[in-house]
Amino acid sequence: MRALIFGASGQDGYYLSKRLEQEGITCIMVSKSGKVGLQGDVADYEFVRALIEKEQPEYIFDFAAISSTRHDVLFENHDTISTGTLNILESVRVYCPNARVFLSGSAMQFRNEGVPINEQTPFEARSPYAVSRIHSVYAGRYYRSQWGLRVYVGYLFNHDSPLRTEHHMNKKIVEAVKRIIAGSDEYIEIGDIEVKKEFNFAGDIVEAIWILVNQDHVHEVVIGSGMAYSIKDFVRYCFQKTGKDWSQYIRGNHAYVPEYQVLVSDPHLMFSLGWKPKMGFEELADMMLEEV
Repeated sequence: MRALIFGASGQDGYYLSKRLEQEGITCIMVSKSGKVGLQGDVADYEFVRALIEKEQPEYIFDFAAISSTRHDVLFENHDTISTGTLNILESVRVYCPNARVFLSGSAMQFRNEGVPINEQTPFEARSPYAVSRIHSVYAGRYYRSQWGLRVYVGYLFNHDSPLRTEHHMNKKIVEAVKRIIAGSDEYIEIGDIEVKKEFNFAGDIVEAIWILVNQDHVHEVVIGSGMAYSIKDFVRYCFQKTGKDWSQYIRGNHAYVPEYQVLVSDPHLMFSLGWKPKMGFEELADMMLEEV
């Protein structure tokens, strides 16, 4: 069996490929940079079409995305997420209609009123990133309902691993703490330390994705732990190992306006499919601090 993984250079592609190898599945990795697997752009229809026609994969996973909600990456998000989704689905329709296709959704595409988000929560287009994610889901629903394709969407809540870059807040905190332990007197700038979100492990999240794409009657699920912690909780825990007063190393940015105060899932449907995360908040922090 074969699986195509678009956006393979990120943490999700890495952990999923390791999981699929346990199932004896050959993974064809694709990244725009070419740092992992084949170099190719999911926004290029001819590339996507030729690859799917040639490989005839049983599974296709699309993790390709620009991980930013900023307006100045409007067109990059549209090309990678919106156009990329259409390129995959149309290629599957014509050349590989029996493939199971997974599309990444995001917690950021829902209306967030500070209460747990589930599959019935309405979408809300509050950023170009959300616009592209919403378009991707509706494209998936179209190809599922009108063409009979097996298209799945997992709405992913915050998840991390040692593979994150310092572009992501949790990794930024972890790397700064390591330098402080080594003697640095730097401080960490955090926009709003009271913001609450989930702290899931990417390896657990891809296990949920694998369970989802092997369902016959469930096609869209919220994937998260349902447990929210503040950034302050994470900072405090990481600094416990330093013997230092965490508050002396944190600087707030009072001009910063967070996109949300709480972002947490209601994962009852995913739990009903037999999945629950194995790694908790503290274990994830330990893993990232130790980079094992």
